[in-house]
Amino acid sequence: MNNRNFQKTTLGRLLRHRTGTLGLVIVALYLFVALAAGLIAPFAPEEMHTKDRLQPPGGGSYVLGTDEFGRDILSRLMHGATNSLRVALISVAVSGVLGTLAGILSGFLGGWVETVLMRLMDLIFAFPAILLALSISAALGPGDSNTILAISIVYLPIFARVARGSVLQIKEMEYIEATRSLGAGKVRLVLQHILPNSLTPTIVQASLALSWAILTEASLSFLGLGTMPPAPSWGLMLSDSRKLMELAPWMAIAPGLAIMGGILGFNLLGDGLRDVLDPRLRALVKKQK
Repeated sequence: MNNRNFQKTTLGRLLRHRTGTLGLVIVALYLFVALAAGLIAPFAPEEMHTKDRLQPPGGGSYVLGTDEFGRDILSRLMHGATNSLRVALISVAVSGVLGTLAGILSGFLGGWVETVLMRLMDLIFAFPAILLALSISAALGPGDSNTILAISIVYLPIFARVARGSVLQIKEMEYIEATRSLGAGKVRLVLQHILPNSLTPTIVQASLALSWAILTEASLSFLGLGTMPPAPSWGLMLSDSRKLMELAPWMAIAPGLAIMGGILGFNLLGDGLRDVLDPRLRALVKKQK
């Protein structure tokens, strides 16, 4: 593949997009840490060093210091990345698949199917996201599985609306009418034409939803409705640091920066994907240049 063909690919355009590239680098770094935490973390996340409690950053073997139990904060951050990204990825995958399916069915079939599905999505969407997630987690109890379920339900209508909007535009295009006139059935139309061409906004929405999912998981853990101690979690680490803010501020700063970096990375990646995948935005950028 020559250079010109490579630049026409999505990855090539993304790598030439400064914001998207920065987001891709941040996300890749977080994914690497999450996958390799067991190998690169200096200590086990629950390993206690009682003689080294509340060590400041840079104190001996502890790059980011220790908490009130003598646990290494850097190690807990790395293992916390594994937990936070796992919850975020699974929940967004579930809500993305189910929401996209609901949006495609409602947009393509219309009628009573659209009425029932979209009114259900409107009912979920009527509740503030964090309030609905809190209510579901409080009703089901703390734990990663219930957190994944709560986040999946909260973001389900967003994907449904995005997919429905794309389908409503695509199904009126000339090539869809031509394919239908040639005898193509509904299943073939959806699988071969409508679904592939409606995935672009869904992919962009998924990258943005991942940042929201990280924040929601951290919020639920902070309130005691997500990951349970002593398992490492960024939100739980923030919660534990509240009573020691003045004595050991690094306990709050480290997980706070980790959450901020993850959200920033996925948001930048989402903005970059939106710019390189939307032909109208690409044409506008070229015109401005």
